[in-house]
Amino acid sequence: MPRLCPLFSGSDGNSYYIGSADSGILIDAGRSTRQIVNALTERGLDMKNVKAVFVTHEHIDHIKGLKVLADKYHIPVCASQGTMEELIAKEAVRAGTVLIPVAKQGMECAGMYIKPFGLSHDCREGTGYVVATSDGRKTAFVTDTGMVTEEIANAVKGCDTAVIESNHDIEMLQCGSYPYMLKRRILSDRGHLSNEVCAETVRELVGTGTTRMILAHLSRENNLPRLAEETTLSVLSRSGMKKNIDFQLYVAKAEDNGLTVLY
Repeated sequence: MPRLCPLFSGSDGNSYYIGSADSGILIDAGRSTRQIVNALTERGLDMKNVKAVFVTHEHIDHIKGLKVLADKYHIPVCASQGTMEELIAKEAVRAGTVLIPVAKQGMECAGMYIKPFGLSHDCREGTGYVVATSDGRKTAFVTDTGMVTEEIANAVKGCDTAVIESNHDIEMLQCGSYPYMLKRRILSDRGHLSNEVCAETVRELVGTGTTRMILAHLSRENNLPRLAEETTLSVLSRSGMKKNIDFQLYVAKAEDNGLTVLY
């Protein structure tokens, strides 16, 4: 049975497992190898069954454990061509690691089909992914983007599940201790999605048939899980949509909290 496991999500590192108990992939490896392996083990999953790591972009909270993980377990690394070049330039992968650029038409891996789409983020060539599991269901990974572009909207339309960024509360960010330039970066079209923008995006997704949402990549300094969830629930409620009837909503917390979504 396919399952989705948010292992880690947020400012301190990001990594997700999607696949069956016997074969799957990781989306990003932003924590240490030990932390990722332990998180998988706690769910009864074996790192040896991970067939590839699909990297969204080259920022450290998405690739921190990549070099050791890919080398120790001989796992291919898949990413956009631009991201691949950045990984090589930053020496984020060791010589001999199998590197597979992900073409726009997508590719098969671990019995699933993974198709990329572009993100709007301050990186070389950030990529989200739509993963079609063996039962035909589709899951979209949409984090690290400052806006929901037409390409993103088209990619996630019709997906059953969406892992979507709810990075910050605008007021908390504006009143917080971050330097002005960093605040501008986060709020820009190449930064991160706020709770408010995420909530409106989720409303549109539910309206087009997406039934399961996981709020992800919450800022440690500028957000709270409760606040992110309440913001989205408020928007959905005003639109007449009811939790556990029209949709299911989860929050992927920074540390592994054992969340597993079965398909």
